[in-house]
Amino acid sequence: MKNVEFPDPTIERLCCYRRILSALLAAGHARVYSHELAAAQRVTPAQVRRDVMLIGYSGSPVKGYDIAGLLDRIGEILDPPGGVGVVLVGVGYLGRALLAYFAGRKSPIPVVAAFDVAPETSGQLIHGCHCYHIDELSSFLSRRSILVGIVAVPAEAAQKTARELIDGGVRALLNFAPVQLDVPQNVYVENVDIAVSLEKTAFFAQSMSLEKED
Repeated sequence: MKNVEFPDPTIERLCCYRRILSALLAAGHARVYSHELAAAQRVTPAQVRRDVMLIGYSGSPVKGYDIAGLLDRIGEILDPPGGVGVVLVGVGYLGRALLAYFAGRKSPIPVVAAFDVAPETSGQLIHGCHCYHIDELSSFLSRRSILVGIVAVPAEAAQKTARELIDGGVRALLNFAPVQLDVPQNVYVENVDIAVSLEKTAFFAQSMSLEKED
């Protein structure tokens, strides 16, 4: 099952299912039906059943899915053995907000270190994460097996940062910089452009407002 190639939309849905299932388990629920999971994720029950079948898990039409068991199975798919090391580059306002966000969650993918050009951040513990000067990044990566890097630096520094991370063994980047990164084909990039998302949201807000007036 580990060798199965899952489409990007499937992986995204599995991540969302895990968040929903974790909340249900914390609320004391033991089982969930496909239509309940579908409603929470805004997909069809058939889509939920296809996704669950794809990861090799099964439920009961009468009893639904065992939440703890389904969570374990999704974890086997999403979480590599031994976990994944993540580093954050850029400890400005956005970087600190990201560290605060992860600090408040029990994530299976922890940020193990953060780096910044500002000398005053070196040696600090920010939201539970050790921070270092950017000059220590290459040395740190050479000593650790780090597969994921978060880029939260200004646009002009993003490409250089990405290259240093990739040279250090990072194979996937979560990019918050408002610029497209030039990376090798064997490196995955997930772009998060907050400005574009806000513009898109504002457009649909205006469109829906006009529809309401009509």
